[in-house]
Amino acid sequence: MEIIAIGKTFMQVNSRFTVSTPAPVPPSPGKQLEQAFLEEMLKYCGPKSLSGSFGGGIGEDQFSSFMIQEQAAALASRIDLGFGKWVSQ
Repeated sequence: MEIIAIGKTFMQVNSRFTVSTPAPVPPSPGKQLEQAFLEEMLKYCGPKSLSGSFGGGIGEDQFSSFMIQEQAAALASRIDLGFGKWVSQ
C-alpha cells in the first residue's frame, strides 16, 4: 500500500498485481565449457574492429570482450558441440 500526496489531498493506492521474474537457471558445466571454447574461437577468428573513421575507437576496444562473450553465449545456447558428454564422463 502506498499513500501519495497531491497538493493537500491524499490518495491511497493499493497494488493488486505483483510481478516476479524467475531466477535465471545457470548453464550446465558442459554448456559453460562450450561457451568458453566459442569465446576463444571468436577472439581468434571472429570479426575484427575497423580502424579509421568507421571504427568504434577506444570504446570498441574496451567493450569488445563483452560482445564476444554474448555472441558465444548465443551460439552455445543454439548448438551442441558435445562437450557435455565429455564433462559428464
